[in-house]
Amino acid sequence: MQQVKGVIARGKGAPVELVTVNVPDPGPGEAVVAIQACGVCHTDLHYREGGIGDDYPYLLGHEAAGIVESVGPEVHDLAPGDFVVLNWRAVCGACRACRRGRPWYCFATHNAKQKMTLTDGTELSPALGIGAFIDKTLVAAGQCTKVDPAARPAAAGLLGCGVMAGLGAALNTGNVGRGDSVAVIGCGGVGSAAIAGARLAGANRIIAVDLDDRKLNKAKELGATHTVNSKQSDPVEAIQQLTDGFGADVVIDAVGRPETWKQAFYGRDLAGTVVLVGVPTPEMQLELPLLDVFGRGGSLKSSWYGDCLPSRDFPMLIDLYLQGRLPLDAFVTEEIGIDGVEAAFDKMHGGDVLRSVVVF
Repeated sequence: MQQVKGVIARGKGAPVELVTVNVPDPGPGEAVVAIQACGVCHTDLHYREGGIGDDYPYLLGHEAAGIVESVGPEVHDLAPGDFVVLNWRAVCGACRACRRGRPWYCFATHNAKQKMTLTDGTELSPALGIGAFIDKTLVAAGQCTKVDPAARPAAAGLLGCGVMAGLGAALNTGNVGRGDSVAVIGCGGVGSAAIAGARLAGANRIIAVDLDDRKLNKAKELGATHTVNSKQSDPVEAIQQLTDGFGADVVIDAVGRPETWKQAFYGRDLAGTVVLVGVPTPEMQLELPLLDVFGRGGSLKSSWYGDCLPSRDFPMLIDLYLQGRLPLDAFVTEEIGIDGVEAAFDKMHGGDVLRSVVVF
């Protein structure tokens, strides 16, 4: 066991704290990873605010890259010194989804069995089973995906959550193809990544929709061909006007509210696809004429973690990044120290930051 510094949330809405954490030596199927960089994601803020559960104290952070320090027994495909991106869907290989050849839907993903603790023995709940606002963290070995060590850790780690969610919403869930028209509603970190994914897939027309011109300008840098400020124009009408009156082949809702989902639904072409990647809150309800669902056809999908398979997608995306074809560095707005997490949460609301990244 070793003692390191980590960031925790003790209770709903309370400021985060930098504390000493006990990290056990890895047991069977586990690994200890020295964190090099970890993005500050909205999900961490949801944990702090009690929006995901009340199993406090939480060890925050999950969007991370680092170096494997040690591995436990029964770990055969990972070794000390490996550069890895952490993921929160370590597939089991045995559930009904995995047996059917759809491991990206794995229904029995696993985490480390041992618990990290405070010095008084209080067990910590790691965010998304990772807990990476810390010098070193304990994870299941399956949560470590080896990638090319030439990648910049601050950029590579973003594949661990938000950027992968957006890229995958376009590439995997939406199945965007060459020549398609795509609209993305909400151009924060996830939506901007969906735009980058659509460009990577060869979409012909990529329409960015947001309330904030600063985000729309960033969206253009990442591949949007057209922008719509939904404060000034009706987004459904604007999307239709920009697609010869038909609507987009794929519309991605990166906000996750009933009103934005309806905009996505009515902004798509007949037989088009709607992808919901923004996360709704439990009280949200959707009301829609069933005849419209039938009459428009197509697909209505939700995207879990971009329907990614880390072992397949992370190395490929890192290779594209190193080739200059995927601008991961553009998502890193600032690099901060481990004591800057609370301030980074405040910046999320200002619209100036795609990602603050804690660098160790």
